[in-house]
Amino acid sequence: MEWELRRSLVRFGRMLYRLGFMPGTSGNLSVRLDEERILATPTGRSKFLLRSEDMVIVDLDGRQLAGTRKVTSEIGMHLAIYRLRPDADAVIHSHPPIATGFACSGRPLDEPLCSEAIMTLGVVPLAPYATTGTHGLVESLEPLIPHHSAILLANHGAVTCGNDLLDAFLKMETVEHFAHICLVAHQLGSVRLLEGHAIDQLHEARARYLAGAHQGGRMVRQMVAG
Repeated sequence: MEWELRRSLVRFGRMLYRLGFMPGTSGNLSVRLDEERILATPTGRSKFLLRSEDMVIVDLDGRQLAGTRKVTSEIGMHLAIYRLRPDADAVIHSHPPIATGFACSGRPLDEPLCSEAIMTLGVVPLAPYATTGTHGLVESLEPLIPHHSAILLANHGAVTCGNDLLDAFLKMETVEHFAHICLVAHQLGSVRLLEGHAIDQLHEARARYLAGAHQGGRMVRQMVAG
């Protein structure tokens, strides 16, 4: 199980690198190993060059338990999400260019423009700026984490969580796709927002979607535990 998760971190890290979401050595990924331990990517390592043996294991207080490399300096953000979102088993932090452009412009992705984005993400809020790798960054996120699975970080990037790495990856991909749609719509100059009953219907559909996703996640965890 652990080595399968290590390989998944390598695979999704390379996918995010190729998408341009994790250039250089930026970005980080993690997964829950169990109720007490987190498996995470190390600091200072290109996600294109990442290997399974590079991963590190930390406890829920951030103490490193295993691994020859040093854990990412942004592990506090991951731990806050695992603490406040018991349903989350994976976290991805990256810098998708267009979404990060919105974050650097002080603009959340909160306009009801695209039905698919409302269904899968709801609103993508903007956390206030705080220095990367500090407790201030954790504090800026804490009020938003319980209510959102995708959050923009002001002048920084984005973070998503999910019931597995694929779920967190798809949310990150959707954040960037939605940001691109918002950018093009505003460039065209004729933005038409969804209103009233249409939004209510999408919120109802989203509630059903999330209920199904959570049930599926519980079933997978029970199968793994069994």
